[in-house]
Amino acid sequence: MCHAIPAEVVEVLPDAMARVDLSGARKTVSTALVGEVAVGDFLLVHVGYALGRVDPAEAAETLRLLEEIGATS
Repeated sequence: MCHAIPAEVVEVLPDAMARVDLSGARKTVSTALVGEVAVGDFLLVHVGYALGRVDPAEAAETLRLLEEIGATS
C-alpha cells in the first residue's frame, strides 16, 4: 500500500521543484503535476512528487493522526 503525506513548501526551486518539510525532514520534490506553488502551500507528496494540494487544516489533522499511530517517527 502506498500513501501520500502532507508536506509544507519551504522553498520554491527552479524547474518545477520545491523543498518541502515532511515532519521535520527537508526533501526536494517535483511540483510538475501541481503547477506553481508558493512557500507555505501544503502538498500531498509521494516518492518525490507532489500529487496535489491540501488545505492547511486538513494537512495538520492528517499529520496529527499519522503521528498518533506512529507513522511519522
